[in-house]
Amino acid sequence: GLILPLGTWVMQAACEQIERWRHSALGELVVSVNVSSHQIYTEDFLETVKNTVLGTGIEPYKLELEITESMLMRDIESTIETLVRLKNFGVGLSIDDFGTGYSSLSYLKRFPIDALKIDTSFVRELQSDNDDAAICAAILAMAHTLDLKVVAEGVEVESQADYLREHSCDQIQGYLFSKPVPASSFENLFYDHQRSLKSVAG
Repeated sequence: GLILPLGTWVMQAACEQIERWRHSALGELVVSVNVSSHQIYTEDFLETVKNTVLGTGIEPYKLELEITESMLMRDIESTIETLVRLKNFGVGLSIDDFGTGYSSLSYLKRFPIDALKIDTSFVRELQSDNDDAAICAAILAMAHTLDLKVVAEGVEVESQADYLREHSCDQIQGYLFSKPVPASSFENLFYDHQRSLKSVAG
Protein backbone atom coordinates (compact mmCIF):
# COMPACT_ATOMS: atom_id res chain seq x y z
CA GLY A 1 0.00 0.00 0.00
CA LEU A 2 3.01 2.31 0.07
CA ILE A 3 2.65 3.18 -3.64
CA LEU A 4 -0.12 5.71 -2.85
CA PRO A 5 1.88 7.99 -0.52
CA LEU A 6 5.03 7.33 -2.57
CA GLY A 7 3.26 8.28 -5.81
CA THR A 8 1.95 11.49 -4.24
CA TRP A 9 5.44 12.34 -2.98
CA VAL A 10 7.01 11.72 -6.41
CA MET A 11 4.47 13.99 -8.11
CA GLN A 12 5.01 16.70 -5.50
CA ALA A 13 8.81 16.47 -5.84
CA ALA A 14 8.59 16.57 -9.65
CA CYS A 15 6.38 19.67 -9.63
CA GLU A 16 8.65 21.43 -7.14
CA GLN A 17 11.64 20.64 -9.37
CA ILE A 18 9.82 21.99 -12.44
CA GLU A 19 9.24 25.25 -10.57
CA ARG A 20 12.88 25.47 -9.46
CA TRP A 21 14.10 24.89 -13.01
CA ARG A 22 11.74 27.60 -14.29
CA HIS A 23 13.80 30.13 -12.37
CA SER A 24 17.12 28.73 -13.62
CA ALA A 25 18.89 28.79 -16.98
CA LEU A 26 17.06 25.57 -17.90
CA GLY A 27 13.79 27.48 -18.08
CA GLU A 28 10.57 25.85 -19.26
CA LEU A 29 10.84 22.06 -18.95
CA VAL A 30 8.18 19.35 -19.05
CA VAL A 31 8.66 16.46 -16.62
CA SER A 32 6.98 13.06 -16.97
CA VAL A 33 5.84 11.08 -13.94
CA ASN A 34 4.81 7.42 -13.99
CA VAL A 35 1.41 6.75 -12.44
CA SER A 36 0.49 3.50 -10.69
CA SER A 37 -2.83 1.79 -11.32
CA HIS A 38 -3.47 2.06 -7.57
CA GLN A 39 -3.24 5.83 -7.91
CA ILE A 40 -5.38 6.42 -10.98
CA TYR A 41 -8.26 4.32 -9.64
CA THR A 42 -8.48 6.13 -6.31
CA GLU A 43 -11.40 8.55 -5.95
CA ASP A 44 -9.21 11.52 -5.05
CA PHE A 45 -6.53 11.11 -7.76
CA LEU A 46 -7.76 14.04 -9.85
CA GLU A 47 -7.86 16.29 -6.77
CA THR A 48 -4.37 15.15 -5.79
CA VAL A 49 -3.04 16.14 -9.21
CA LYS A 50 -4.84 19.49 -9.15
CA ASN A 51 -3.73 20.32 -5.61
CA THR A 52 -0.13 19.40 -6.37
CA VAL A 53 0.02 21.47 -9.56
CA LEU A 54 -1.76 24.48 -8.10
CA GLY A 55 0.13 24.26 -4.82
CA THR A 56 3.54 24.37 -6.51
CA GLY A 57 2.48 27.12 -8.92
CA ILE A 58 3.50 25.38 -12.12
CA GLU A 59 1.48 25.48 -15.32
CA PRO A 60 -0.41 22.18 -15.72
CA TYR A 61 1.05 21.35 -19.16
CA LYS A 62 4.54 21.08 -17.63
CA LEU A 63 3.49 17.89 -15.86
CA GLU A 64 3.02 14.80 -18.03
CA LEU A 65 1.51 11.66 -16.55
CA GLU A 66 2.62 8.31 -17.97
CA ILE A 67 0.07 5.50 -17.80
CA THR A 68 0.80 1.97 -18.98
CA GLU A 69 -1.26 0.48 -21.78
CA SER A 70 -2.41 -2.46 -19.64
CA MET A 71 -3.58 -0.04 -16.94
CA LEU A 72 -5.78 1.80 -19.44
CA MET A 73 -7.59 -1.40 -20.33
CA ARG A 74 -8.48 -2.40 -16.78
CA ASP A 75 -11.64 -0.31 -16.53
CA ILE A 76 -11.95 1.48 -19.86
CA GLU A 77 -14.96 3.73 -19.27
CA SER A 78 -13.78 4.85 -15.84
CA THR A 79 -10.25 5.43 -17.17
CA ILE A 80 -11.50 7.51 -20.10
CA GLU A 81 -13.57 9.67 -17.74
CA THR A 82 -10.55 10.28 -15.48
CA LEU A 83 -8.23 11.02 -18.40
CA VAL A 84 -10.69 13.48 -19.95
CA ARG A 85 -10.89 15.38 -16.66
CA LEU A 86 -7.09 15.42 -16.35
CA LYS A 87 -6.78 16.58 -19.95
CA ASN A 88 -9.32 19.35 -19.37
CA PHE A 89 -7.26 20.47 -16.38
CA GLY A 90 -4.29 20.79 -18.71
CA VAL A 91 -1.75 18.11 -17.76
CA GLY A 92 -0.09 16.04 -20.49
CA LEU A 93 -0.93 12.35 -20.87
CA SER A 94 1.10 9.58 -22.47
CA ILE A 95 0.75 5.81 -22.86
CA ASP A 96 3.84 4.07 -21.51
CA ASP A 97 5.13 0.69 -22.79
CA PHE A 98 2.96 0.96 -25.88
CA GLY A 99 2.64 -2.27 -27.83
CA THR A 100 2.85 -4.61 -24.83
CA GLY A 101 -0.64 -4.32 -23.35
CA TYR A 102 -2.73 -6.10 -25.98
CA SER A 103 -5.18 -3.24 -26.22
CA SER A 104 -7.64 -2.82 -29.05
CA LEU A 105 -6.65 0.00 -31.39
CA SER A 106 -10.32 0.95 -31.56
CA TYR A 107 -9.94 2.41 -28.07
CA LEU A 108 -6.83 4.41 -28.89
CA LYS A 109 -8.78 7.24 -30.49
CA ARG A 110 -11.02 7.46 -27.41
CA PHE A 111 -8.19 8.11 -24.97
CA PRO A 112 -7.40 11.85 -24.75
CA ILE A 113 -3.64 11.33 -24.85
CA ASP A 114 -0.76 13.40 -26.18
CA ALA A 115 1.95 10.79 -26.71
CA LEU A 116 2.86 7.13 -27.13
CA LYS A 117 6.04 5.67 -25.70
CA ILE A 118 7.46 2.78 -27.72
CA ASP A 119 8.43 0.00 -25.33
CA THR A 120 12.10 -0.89 -24.91
CA SER A 121 11.42 -4.46 -26.10
CA PHE A 122 10.81 -3.17 -29.64
CA VAL A 123 13.79 -0.81 -29.61
CA ARG A 124 16.37 -3.24 -28.22
CA GLU A 125 16.82 -5.26 -31.44
CA LEU A 126 15.84 -2.46 -33.78
CA GLN A 127 19.04 -2.58 -35.81
CA SER A 128 19.06 -6.41 -36.19
CA ASP A 129 15.42 -7.56 -36.15
CA ASN A 130 13.30 -6.61 -39.16
CA ASP A 131 10.07 -7.33 -37.26
CA ASP A 132 10.95 -4.92 -34.45
CA ALA A 133 11.96 -2.30 -37.00
CA ALA A 134 8.65 -2.74 -38.82
CA ILE A 135 6.67 -2.47 -35.57
CA CYS A 136 8.48 0.76 -34.61
CA ALA A 137 7.88 2.24 -38.06
CA ALA A 138 4.20 1.28 -37.90
CA ILE A 139 3.73 2.81 -34.43
CA LEU A 140 5.42 6.02 -35.56
CA ALA A 141 3.30 6.28 -38.71
CA MET A 142 0.05 5.52 -36.89
CA ALA A 143 0.75 7.89 -34.01
CA HIS A 144 1.69 10.79 -36.27
CA THR A 145 -1.45 10.23 -38.33
CA LEU A 146 -3.39 10.60 -35.06
CA ASP A 147 -1.39 13.76 -34.22
CA LEU A 148 0.33 12.06 -31.30
CA LYS A 149 3.91 12.60 -30.22
CA VAL A 150 6.12 9.48 -30.09
CA VAL A 151 8.85 8.79 -27.54
CA ALA A 152 11.20 5.81 -27.96
CA GLU A 153 12.46 4.21 -24.74
CA GLY A 154 15.64 2.23 -24.12
CA VAL A 155 17.84 3.72 -26.86
CA GLU A 156 21.38 2.58 -26.13
CA VAL A 157 23.32 2.71 -29.41
CA GLU A 158 23.63 5.26 -32.20
CA SER A 159 22.19 2.95 -34.86
CA GLN A 160 18.90 2.77 -32.94
CA ALA A 161 18.81 6.56 -32.66
CA ASP A 162 19.61 6.93 -36.38
CA TYR A 163 16.70 4.65 -37.36
CA LEU A 164 14.30 6.53 -35.09
CA ARG A 165 15.43 9.91 -36.42
CA GLU A 166 14.98 8.71 -39.99
CA HIS A 167 11.39 7.78 -39.13
CA SER A 168 10.72 11.15 -37.44
CA CYS A 169 10.52 9.95 -33.85
CA ASP A 170 9.78 13.03 -31.75
CA GLN A 171 11.80 12.18 -28.65
CA ILE A 172 14.40 9.57 -27.74
CA GLN A 173 15.44 8.47 -24.27
CA GLY A 174 17.93 5.92 -23.02
CA TYR A 175 21.47 5.17 -21.89
CA LEU A 176 22.87 6.48 -25.19
CA PHE A 177 22.35 9.92 -23.65
CA SER A 178 22.53 9.27 -19.92
CA LYS A 179 21.67 6.87 -17.14
CA PRO A 180 19.22 8.16 -14.51
CA VAL A 181 20.85 11.00 -12.58
CA PRO A 182 19.98 13.41 -9.74
CA ALA A 183 18.51 16.77 -10.70
CA SER A 184 21.82 18.56 -10.08
CA SER A 185 23.67 16.18 -12.42
CA PHE A 186 20.97 16.65 -15.05
CA GLU A 187 21.59 20.38 -14.93
CA ASN A 188 25.30 19.77 -15.61
CA LEU A 189 24.40 17.49 -18.53
CA PHE A 190 22.13 20.19 -19.93
CA TYR A 191 24.80 22.90 -19.68
CA ASP A 192 27.46 20.62 -21.21
CA HIS A 193 25.10 19.90 -24.11
CA GLN A 194 24.42 23.60 -24.63
CA ARG A 195 28.15 24.35 -24.66
CA SER A 196 28.81 21.57 -27.19
CA LEU A 197 26.08 22.96 -29.49
CA LYS A 198 27.61 26.43 -29.31
CA SER A 199 31.01 24.95 -30.07
CA VAL A 200 29.71 23.14 -33.16
CA ALA A 201 27.82 26.24 -34.32
CA GLY A 202 30.89 28.40 -33.78
